[in-house]
Amino acid sequence: MSLLDSVFPSEPTKKMMMNAPVESLFDKTASKLVGKPINRVEGSLKVSGQAPYTAEIHLDNQAYGVLVSATIAKGRVKQIDSSSLEAIPDIIKVVTDPEHFLRNAQQGGATKSPKQGVSEIFYHGQPIAVVIAETFEAATEGAKALKVTYEDDTNQAALNFTTELLNVHDVNEKKGSDKNLEKGNPEQSLADAAVTLDRFYHTPSQNSAAMEPHATLAHWEGEKLIMYSSNQMLSSCKKQIVDALDLDPENVQLIARYVGGGFGSKLGISPESIAAALAAKELGRPVLITMTRPQVMEATIRRSNTRQRIAIGCSEEGIIDTMIHETVSSNLPGEAFFEPAALSTHYLYRGDNRRVNYQQVDINQVLSGSMRAPGEAVGQIALECAMDELAEQLNLDPVELRRRNEPEQDPSKDIPFSTRKLIACIDQAAEQFGWNQRNAKPASRLEGDWWMGMGMAAAARGNSLAPSEARATLQIDNSKALGVKAVIETDMTDIGTGSYTVFTQVAADLLGLPIDHIEMKLGDTSLPPAVGSGGSMGAASSGSSIYLACQQLREMIAEKVGLYPDTIQLDNGQIKQIGEHDANFAETVIEAGKQKVAGLGDNIVDKVADLKDKLAEITGISLTESKEYDFSNFQTHSLADIVAQYDDQKLSAKGQIAPGKNAKSHRQASFGANFAEVAVHRVTGEIRVKRMTGAFAAGRILNHKTATSQCYGGMVFGIGSALMEQVIHDKRDGRLCNHNLAEYHVPVNADVPQLDVILVEEDDPYTNPMHIKGIGETAIAGAAAAIANAVYNAVGVRVYDFPITLDKLLYELPE
Repeated sequence: MSLLDSVFPSEPTKKMMMNAPVESLFDKTASKLVGKPINRVEGSLKVSGQAPYTAEIHLDNQAYGVLVSATIAKGRVKQIDSSSLEAIPDIIKVVTDPEHFLRNAQQGGATKSPKQGVSEIFYHGQPIAVVIAETFEAATEGAKALKVTYEDDTNQAALNFTTELLNVHDVNEKKGSDKNLEKGNPEQSLADAAVTLDRFYHTPSQNSAAMEPHATLAHWEGEKLIMYSSNQMLSSCKKQIVDALDLDPENVQLIARYVGGGFGSKLGISPESIAAALAAKELGRPVLITMTRPQVMEATIRRSNTRQRIAIGCSEEGIIDTMIHETVSSNLPGEAFFEPAALSTHYLYRGDNRRVNYQQVDINQVLSGSMRAPGEAVGQIALECAMDELAEQLNLDPVELRRRNEPEQDPSKDIPFSTRKLIACIDQAAEQFGWNQRNAKPASRLEGDWWMGMGMAAAARGNSLAPSEARATLQIDNSKALGVKAVIETDMTDIGTGSYTVFTQVAADLLGLPIDHIEMKLGDTSLPPAVGSGGSMGAASSGSSIYLACQQLREMIAEKVGLYPDTIQLDNGQIKQIGEHDANFAETVIEAGKQKVAGLGDNIVDKVADLKDKLAEITGISLTESKEYDFSNFQTHSLADIVAQYDDQKLSAKGQIAPGKNAKSHRQASFGANFAEVAVHRVTGEIRVKRMTGAFAAGRILNHKTATSQCYGGMVFGIGSALMEQVIHDKRDGRLCNHNLAEYHVPVNADVPQLDVILVEEDDPYTNPMHIKGIGETAIAGAAAAIANAVYNAVGVRVYDFPITLDKLLYELPE
């Protein structure tokens, strides 16, 4: 899409900035498809292997590449000797480009290339070359055989997080997603508080472990670079590639129609992307590079390890006056990203005296960046475990402590909440879970060889909106039962979250068509640009642009048939009239003017007509009356017949959404609560999660089935964070020790118990025209803490260093 098209749209475009609360058309549609738990529209393609992921796409004359990774943690590449590959059949070439190869991956939403240049080594596993061959097997053999010599400075590398705390430094707040805050006098008020709790919590590095590995298939058509990729945010990734290779944006196209999970690791481009592009250019043929699982873990993104201090001061009744959350995280030298662990601490509980502070250490390990619910996922482990311990000090039920500290407004910014249903979530989850059966005394319930315990934690995840654009087209299609279909286009991705399905529901509902009359085109930068999948804002942002494009079509059709936007109803391929038009001020003035000038001459009448047209252009409301279409006595007209009257038998419009004043005037967030029951073996310390219940409020739900599935995934992530997930680097040489799914443990079926999800009804008109919020990352927030608190209730052992492995319990188990 050209810049000219963006500035001067050639198609009718409905634009909206969220500067005030807005009504939603979903309250007035006939089909009420939005919210229904319909099956995934692309599900049959996926389960039958007909949905091609990047590594499954094959182009003529395609070659295969395998990255070669550094085997030192710090130093320089002295020589790459390709002579060792001469005896290996089917080897084509060793491609190196010390200047342009990527040192590391990029953060989500960035518009510039990540660090480039690989002569200097900053971490073990840093890609430095790629071996190209006729087959993947030959390229793999060649990558293993390639001889690289180094100037090894590993003995000068920063490899131990604890040791490097001595070199901690301030973060670059301008490049972070949260900021330091000091309100009141938190240290003094903490010292003066009747009851205090002051603890340090440690969380490890984690890996997203998405099912699909990172892959790029690159080929050139003259000067145009076309890349099939596995990225979450295509429009910003395209800008990163343009910057890295100094290309014309018109000559770069990214395609990612199906992405097999990301969880943040695919928000930005990774080293294989530029390597594939350069190799394809040099060879003059398509090149596919698929990262191995170890390479994904060694050279893409990790969630940073953290040291967090939580200090809370309150009255004897449990009313919090002081809240302190300090976080130290780690990243590569020169990288600005830091783990925003206190994002929800700003507004989750009351307290006049508050401090949030971030610091960082430089470390020679793979880049740290956004992983599912960056900030809240680990920040709420610390905060919610601290709240549980504080409740015990006060001899209060943990639920009651949270109820007593429910703020009337955001205590950090002193602004109202758009909506806030934390207590409703807690109450509904507690009732369904059976929280009233919990024995507050730890180690008081032994069933056979298993100590049983219950725990809970609140959940919160900030809600946001980003600029996004979409196109909606109604066109004649005689293969459809109603003779018409809608084609929706945007470069938004579906990473397994259900984008294809929920956007289909949005379009079908607004345009009055069945689900199978919607063709959804996603994942291609030749389509209108969207924010992409990430930050719990993809559905809200891209969905809103689709909503607005469909709304524009509705208004164009209304004008065509002589109705008003508020009296048109599209229902199963028919156009109907509903209700009475509610004239606004502009329309009232024009109508009064028309009556006054009636009969005063053609010149004046023409001027009124011109004024009417100008107001219609400005307001988007047409005052045209038509006698061609009769809607009296409940008559309807075929949508296909109307569309057939347009040029090329199609009607197209765009929608553009952007954040506005609401983002600053109101605190927007999704809220929830997780409850867990665990069993801890009295001899071995083995922990089993027996059941979990979560209740979540995230505005209007687009699809109850996909939303529930997202919550299941978040809760499963919580099990992993609580009990098993940790990236382990060798502190001697920086090697990642558990760089595969055999050694990096994630929850499997045997680890996951019955999960119950409650979707709490909520409507938030401040968020977007659909009134929705993100939900998938809300469910992970607090999930691990609920399990940790249940472990304490079971055996009376509090663990401050996660994950909670049995060795941390073994010597403190009750007799």
